[in-house]
Amino acid sequence: MYNSLKENISALRNKTFSSADFTVRELTLSNGEQSAIFTTEGMSDKETLAISVINPMLSADVGKRTGEGLFDFLINNILSASEIVTINTFDEVIQFSMSGFAVLAVDGCARMLAIGVQGFAFRSVSEPESELVQRGSREGFTEAARVNMSLIRRRIKTPQLVFETMTIGSISNTEVCMVYLNNKATNSSVKELRNRLKACNIKTLLGSGYLVPYLEDSGKNEVFTGVGITERPDTLCGKLMEGRIGIIVDGTPSVLIMPHLFVENFQSVDDYSNRPYFAAIIRIIKFISYFVAVLFPGIYIALVNFHPDYFPRILYSNIRESIDHTPLPLMVEVLVIDFIYEVMRESGLRLPKVLGHAVSIVGALVIGECAINAGIIGAPTLMSVAISAICSYVVPDLYPQITVMRLSFIFAGGILGILGIASLSVIVLVYMCSKSTLGVVYMTPLAPFSKKNMRDVFVRLGWKKLSEYDMNVQSLQGGSPYEE
Repeated sequence: MYNSLKENISALRNKTFSSADFTVRELTLSNGEQSAIFTTEGMSDKETLAISVINPMLSADVGKRTGEGLFDFLINNILSASEIVTINTFDEVIQFSMSGFAVLAVDGCARMLAIGVQGFAFRSVSEPESELVQRGSREGFTEAARVNMSLIRRRIKTPQLVFETMTIGSISNTEVCMVYLNNKATNSSVKELRNRLKACNIKTLLGSGYLVPYLEDSGKNEVFTGVGITERPDTLCGKLMEGRIGIIVDGTPSVLIMPHLFVENFQSVDDYSNRPYFAAIIRIIKFISYFVAVLFPGIYIALVNFHPDYFPRILYSNIRESIDHTPLPLMVEVLVIDFIYEVMRESGLRLPKVLGHAVSIVGALVIGECAINAGIIGAPTLMSVAISAICSYVVPDLYPQITVMRLSFIFAGGILGILGIASLSVIVLVYMCSKSTLGVVYMTPLAPFSKKNMRDVFVRLGWKKLSEYDMNVQSLQGGSPYEE
């Protein structure tokens, strides 16, 4: 920076290319000295800026102080803002001003002052539509990172809760916050995740999903991911108590959780609000639905084409008659129905809610019923795909993986029969058991098997039993819960 205020103003206007939202408010103090305040339009609270910065400066008697002396006098005696940071470079000025701070510059001083007067507009706290619960909090994360941090702090009031902020994205300069409990998360996991975040060479970070490939152990986009995601503060706080680490990205309500296990896709907040026996029934239904959604169409094709003896005679005759009256081979028919279903699902998801119901009615009545009556598709085939589709919604967190694997098992069953289903199942199982994130195996506690950690998998025990064992990341790694 320069000592001259005019040179600093000129340099900043050149660096921002005279952008219309970069504002400069020049002030003349009581002794005639010049100063300026830099802000970004729409990012600062104008009322707070006027009360805590502009009015005190214009009404204060600064005597004959100039340059560095005037700068220090304003900090110690005039400004009433609670958040003040001294900065020394133009890049910091731009970053702070575009984050909602007001930057104060004084003529004759090569330093500037970032003052916290943030006041940008953001969506209010509301219940997340993707994670609805019957009994539980109605609060969900918003797009503002600072608001999300406050939602977590309200639930965990301990000095052990740590927030670490950093900037990622060479162009977007997006604020990213890593949150963890210092006495729960392992030092090695925190250090490794911190290094991965700092090593991100992405230019623009507009959503939390952008970071997932950089956080995976393999560094690739794989079918299953060891990075969880949630929009609920209570869910994140529960994971933090187990030693997990959360990653908050400014501008998105989805918070990442590491490490994430396969069995956690079948857990929900309601499981811990209801009685253990009811939670166990719901979880078993979810596991069954998952396997039906993945395997049912493929097994149906394999049995009809290669193993008809497994069907009762009357049932197989009805299926065979339905297939003989359709023009397409069975595997192609299933793929066509699955394609049509995915098209309807995507269109219903992207259209406005008012039109989404109309798409469902057209898909169910017009396309389905008319296609069966016209002899284009068979009723048993349509039913197999429909059952698989309905079951896939029971575990929404695994829907992308279910879709990919369902197609894979359709091809395996259509080409090799039950042998193809079994072979592909072994390959998928080996792949899932070999995957790990931050030293924790993705299939824990199923493989490697841990009897203690099975207390909250298929069956959830009561809170008195669960509280007897502190399940955190180190226990999932097989070590002592308090090793570090």
